[in-house]
Amino acid sequence: MYLTIDIGNTRQKAGLFSDDAELIENIAKAELEESDIADLCEKHAIEYSIISTVGARNVDVEAYLNRNTTLLPFSHETPLPIRIDYDEPQTLGLDRIADAVAAHTTFPDKNVLSIQAGTCLVMDFVTKEGVFKGGSISPGLDMRFAALHHYTQRLPLVKKREIDFYIGHSTRQSIESGVINGIADEINGAISRYKQQFGEIQIVLTGGNKNDLEKSIKNTIFAPSNFILYGLCKVLIFNVKKGRI
Repeated sequence: MYLTIDIGNTRQKAGLFSDDAELIENIAKAELEESDIADLCEKHAIEYSIISTVGARNVDVEAYLNRNTTLLPFSHETPLPIRIDYDEPQTLGLDRIADAVAAHTTFPDKNVLSIQAGTCLVMDFVTKEGVFKGGSISPGLDMRFAALHHYTQRLPLVKKREIDFYIGHSTRQSIESGVINGIADEINGAISRYKQQFGEIQIVLTGGNKNDLEKSIKNTIFAPSNFILYGLCKVLIFNVKKGRI
């Protein structure tokens, strides 16, 4: 059994995987507790674990994993089943690396554009040869709504919802159209540019806002919410099989 932990900026997730990387059980909370991990370890024979942290460290969970499993702390020095072609690899988010691993191992014979629609809109490109080439980062849906309200005197704070119009007939509708249709146009424009340069590519959409955008994005496969956990599992299995831990 393999246990993967993803400590994000707003959510912390744990995933228990079998030897063939099938998800058995997962937990998602604002903050994981040691008891959450202890419950998993008591129910299952977990030998190896990996933890990725992009938010504040969860020292209690780390300490428990160190005591009760063979822990692989995920870092920029961790050996990977893909190659990173990035000018400043030490600045690359660990979640982006795990997502790229998940994208390539899920679609090993295809060029993949993985789109994470969460707090930020992150697009990452991995070639069919397993080379991470980089991508783009821009504000996500909620951040765009909040910025319009925060940096102006009179624009209201608008919450995301499903819309079916492009022309806004009120200030609120204009904000909704600008943010929701704008981010969809940004994604579809990027997809077109990638296809012009690389030909056929697999589009993968993940993240907390994927359901808000799914009707607007073309030719997309929707990855499960545990996609980064799956990527971490593949990194862990890769290092276990290579005898590195």
